[in-house]
Amino acid sequence: MQKGDVKMKRKLNKKVVSILTIALILVSVMSFMSFASDGTADAVKMIDCSTCEGAGVTAVCEACEGANVICADCSEATNVCADCEGSGQVEAPTKFYSSIWSLLPPVIAIALALITKEVYSSLFVGIVVGGLLYAEGNFEGTITHVFSDGFVANVADSYNMGIIIFLIVLGAMVSMMNKAGGSAAFGRWASKHIKSRVGAQLATVLFGCMIFIDDYFNCLTVGSVMRPVTDNHKVSRAKLAYLIDATASPIGIIAPISSWAAAVAGFVAEEEVSGFQLFLNAIPYNFYAILTIVMMVTITIMKFDYGKMRTHEVNAINGDLFTSDAETFADSTDDINANPKGKVIDLIIPVVMLIIACVIGLIYSGGFFDSTSGSYHNVIEAFSGADASVGLLYGSFCTLVLTVAYFLVRRVISFKNCMESIPEGFKAMVPAIMILACAWTLKAMTDSLGAKEFIAGIVESTAGTFANFLPAVIFLIAVGLSFATGTSWGTFGILIPLVLAVFPYGSSPISVIAISACMAGAVCGDHCSPISDTTIMASAGSQSNHINHVSTQLPYALTVAGVSFVTYIVAGFVQSVVALPIGIALMLGTLFVLKAVTKKKA
Repeated sequence: MQKGDVKMKRKLNKKVVSILTIALILVSVMSFMSFASDGTADAVKMIDCSTCEGAGVTAVCEACEGANVICADCSEATNVCADCEGSGQVEAPTKFYSSIWSLLPPVIAIALALITKEVYSSLFVGIVVGGLLYAEGNFEGTITHVFSDGFVANVADSYNMGIIIFLIVLGAMVSMMNKAGGSAAFGRWASKHIKSRVGAQLATVLFGCMIFIDDYFNCLTVGSVMRPVTDNHKVSRAKLAYLIDATASPIGIIAPISSWAAAVAGFVAEEEVSGFQLFLNAIPYNFYAILTIVMMVTITIMKFDYGKMRTHEVNAINGDLFTSDAETFADSTDDINANPKGKVIDLIIPVVMLIIACVIGLIYSGGFFDSTSGSYHNVIEAFSGADASVGLLYGSFCTLVLTVAYFLVRRVISFKNCMESIPEGFKAMVPAIMILACAWTLKAMTDSLGAKEFIAGIVESTAGTFANFLPAVIFLIAVGLSFATGTSWGTFGILIPLVLAVFPYGSSPISVIAISACMAGAVCGDHCSPISDTTIMASAGSQSNHINHVSTQLPYALTVAGVSFVTYIVAGFVQSVVALPIGIALMLGTLFVLKAVTKKKA
């Protein structure tokens, strides 16, 4: 049997195994739901009413809906909630609501993705399982929930659509910069000044740290700029994806001026404490983010890798940058049409304009220029109230127009080529958009099953029992929730109010540590999850196979997570910033041990 036939047979066997696995999962879920339905036919699960938050009353007058100040009914101190009729509870949409089964869809999707190496079908199976659980096996209900409440609702969501357009615009800009020869010129410049693989990786880390405004922006910008440099020094696309991903969320969560700071501030009630002040106080205790930076720099300088990343790096040194699926990105790496007269400035100017425009867009969305807003001419408050989707959309679109004008003035490419770059950029971003749409829909499935409420219940039940261990416990819970749902911001929204309720700000030093543990865990889970939008865009920015990125990054992220967990245990007892240098020492010690072990196995 020839070598090609063997490879084809192996691929066929993998496909058969994947199909059988998917079929087994669906049959198992259907069987379980049938059994559960028969056993609990008369049971009705009640949950707190979302309208009145379980109070049974609402402040809005039912007679005038709050519009008429002289309404006689408004004289009542309270009004009965119409949804729960004063009981404070309503019937759960499904028997599986707020149970361990609410985590089944993302667990299945993630497991299948890692097993089959195929992300689209894995995500879709997870979505279908979520729909089946929600509809309790009803075919029509499953279809309606998956497509109407899932795909259509999430793609049509204004925030998500803003992110999609942002991706398309950035894709168009990257295509334009390539045609203008800016990327090629930067690659030539970098080849003269960056002399080694270590230098290329450190330059990527440095550039990633400089683009701290937003993780989406970071992933795509750093990827497009640094790909030619890392390719020239034979750094694998999987390693590039890791460096991009590790300088996206981990940098954003410790950068005071960023969309992440704004998100955290938005989840803290003003009457409790300044959200921005809380964010600043939590930075020294955000061990995962800080230790991730330590790890990136250390493994780069020490020149070693482990796990699957080692295989990818060895292959890259031997000329194979992708290890697998190189054909997927063959067209995107082709610089045949690039203008040979392009200069480095043709890349720097658009990137600088993009940074400035996105900053202006973010503070604009936060009310910086609105004289009626409380954020008027206040940068910090404007960032706190910023809408990342709107701000990045405005900033990127303005930059696109300015970039077209700049290239026309420079005469490096024609207006026709500029317009052709828009559909080409869209085409390059289609895989990322498809994965994002599936990831958003999967999150909608877990939300409809009450995964957030299930996790919140766990936090409330364990918080009082483990006072000194609370930061470590919160960290693990945040990791699990963020990993399963693929959203760190959603995790903030669930856990931060809970932690503040258990440990009010200022009542004990452990309250700030617990908040930091929540943020660190959310970033860690987001960093590990194959359904995270940041992870997806890191793959898109580096033009790496998504599953390759996830599987190579996971051992690195888990290593930092393990050290962070131990450090949070230490922090829970010492309750001071002394825990940070202890964590850094543990991280360095762990890496030295791993290098020694890896060297022995080699």
